[in-house]
Parts: sequence; structure tokens; C-alpha cells
Amino acid sequence: MAITIIYLCIFAYLLGSIPFGLVFAKIFTSQDLRKIGSGNIGATNAKRAGGWGLGLATLACDVLKGAIPVLIALAISSGNENELKEVGMALTAISTFCGHLFPVYLKFKTGGKGVATAAGCFAVISPIALTISIAAFLITAVISNRVSAGSLAAATMLPISVLWLNPSPATFGCALIISLAIIFRHKDNIKRLFDGTEPTIRGE
Repeated sequence: MAITIIYLCIFAYLLGSIPFGLVFAKIFTSQDLRKIGSGNIGATNAKRAGGWGLGLATLACDVLKGAIPVLIALAISSGNENELKEVGMALTAISTFCGHLFPVYLKFKTGGKGVATAAGCFAVISPIALTISIAAFLITAVISNRVSAGSLAAATMLPISVLWLNPSPATFGCALIISLAIIFRHKDNIKRLFDGTEPTIRGE
């Protein structure tokens, strides 16, 4: 089982490393997402480059690359004890999440911020915790008119929601690691939010 999880974590990392936003933008707009807008390779910047269609396609693929490896981990560990199953899913989730943040195909640089990929992971690990985080995202994004503020709210709520649901240490640890990493990746957004220069959703 341990060897299987190791192989699965490698697969998860390689899948997580695929920069779908960058690929889609290059194919459909001939633009390099790293050189426009925020420079991020995720769905929000893809939407800026090519409209809602490109943004939603990037979002869907980034969510799926989080969900698919964790679903495989769940399937192959279904006959094991709950604790072992949760450890396998947590390790797989962290692997695909790290792939998105530090993609091997981009020399471990210019990865995304991981929000959509984390959502895909927790859609399998803890759908209720994810639902609470999505609600926090939507409420905050609508009120603030900024996607980054919503992402920060969702990241903050994720480990809190998981803890409230009485998880295993592995599940809570996974949620906390991912949450802190997302918040850290938004450090430039946080500065712009305080400065009042963060781009808005609807325009002002």
C-alpha cells in the first residue's frame, strides 16, 4: 500500500504541474499569461486574457487535477482502515497541490496560487468543509468585489471547517498546510488590498 501511495503521489504531482491556463491561453490567444495581468497562470488571469470561456475552462481543469488523484487514492484504499485511507488522500492532495504551486514543467517557477486545485482535492476529502469555504469565497468576493479577498476568506475557512467536522489529524494537517500555502501565495494581493490597488471583479 505504501509503495502504491508513493507512485500515486508522483502521478498527482505531475498532473498538478500541468499549467492548463498557460496552455489554453497560448493555444487560443497566443498570449503568455505570465506576461499579462497579474502574471498568474490560474483561472482569474486566464479570464483577463481570453474572456469567461478561457477562464472557466482553466478553472474546471485545475479543479479536476486536484480531484482525480484524490479520487484514485480513495478508490485504492477503500478496503483499508479509515486512518490509512485519510493519510493516503491527504498525501495525494498535498502532492497535486504542490505540483500546481511548483510545476516541474515550468522549472518549479511561476506556478498558480492553488485555490481551484485545493477545491478539487477537498471536493473528495471533505465536501461539507469545501461547501463552507465556497460560501465564504462567494460572500467575501461579492462584498469586496475582489476575487483575491474571496480566495483568502475561503483558505482561512477551510481548516476551521475541517476542524469543526472532527477530522483525522491527517485531514486537518492537509487542510492547514494548503490554507497557509494559499495565503502565502497571495502575499502580493494582500499588499494591494491594503493599498486599495487590487483589481476588481466588476470594475469601478
